[in-house]
Amino acid sequence: MPNKEPYDYLIVGSGLYGAVFAHEATKAGKTCLVLDRRSHIGGNVYCENIEGINVHRYGPHIFHTNDKYIWDYVNSFVPFNRFINSPLANYMGEIYNLPFNMNTYKQLWDVHTPKEAQDIINKQKITVSQPKNVEEQALSLVGEDIYNKLIKGYTEKQWGRVCSELPASILNRIPVRYTFDNNYYNDTYQGIPIGGYNTLMEKLLDGIAIKLNVDYLSDSSYWNSLADKVVYTGRIDAYYDYAEGELAYRSMRWEDEVIDHDNYQGNAIVNYTDAKIPYTRIIEHKHFEFGTQPKTVISKEYPSETKSGDEPHYPIADSTNLAIYAKYKNRATKEANILFGGRLATYKYYDMHQVIASALAQIKKEI
Repeated sequence: MPNKEPYDYLIVGSGLYGAVFAHEATKAGKTCLVLDRRSHIGGNVYCENIEGINVHRYGPHIFHTNDKYIWDYVNSFVPFNRFINSPLANYMGEIYNLPFNMNTYKQLWDVHTPKEAQDIINKQKITVSQPKNVEEQALSLVGEDIYNKLIKGYTEKQWGRVCSELPASILNRIPVRYTFDNNYYNDTYQGIPIGGYNTLMEKLLDGIAIKLNVDYLSDSSYWNSLADKVVYTGRIDAYYDYAEGELAYRSMRWEDEVIDHDNYQGNAIVNYTDAKIPYTRIIEHKHFEFGTQPKTVISKEYPSETKSGDEPHYPIADSTNLAIYAKYKNRATKEANILFGGRLATYKYYDMHQVIASALAQIKKEI
């Protein structure tokens, strides 16, 4: 147990939000104590070293942003490599490039020009002025072939619901291009920390008091007594003991396998879009850092509903859950000495650069 001398900030969670906040507060002369219920720092960007390969323990994390300030900020701790996310899709043994681009259309229809591809898509598309769900959004955007082969099965596995019951906004992040461009992101800056994300997190938290394997909520009164203010990055519904209801999430589990040769699939990420295959994708981690190790490590990713003890990953931000979150948010705004930040405390899917930007904005208000 730490001593009774009060800290300026107790930070619950050592993921990106908590680590950036702690780093900037410490730099400003404040004292911080960071708690984490896991046995490691870094939250979901934590990497486990297996066979000399940085395995992304909680799924692949590719840093990307258009914000030069954020890019320069993370690179001030550790240089990033030139990794470009160019996932593939495997549908019933056939391989397609993602995101949807001229390579994909060539693989689907053996077309060679943007006009040929556009003509096919326009024939297959439906006209919907205001798509109400993923199915309508996909069919109005790319038509039947792409929807049935590359969207439907993957999306229904990912969310555990049929596409006609999922909000159309789920597809807002998927690019559709008429160029031969396999780069999934449109952002200017993209890469992976050289040496893995653990290097970044260790440097952010260097010299800061940390307690691991601590369940803050089991004795929050005690921990709160050690600091003037609390920065909470855990589940907001758990913080309030689910008084307004439990927020729904999708969780993930990964089955790892060490392969006794140097290259399993030739790409970091391959999505499996056939509904009959139970996993959504296979991640081959060495390709994030252009590894040359003699062996390779793959992880098959299986989505599921979040049960007790599972790590929550993706908020199911439908109208029911957003209404529940609004009640928690209203409670949180009335807290005098507790700040809520990060994806779990704000019930929002964040990219990494957005988490960092929000932590920097919060610390700017504080100091």
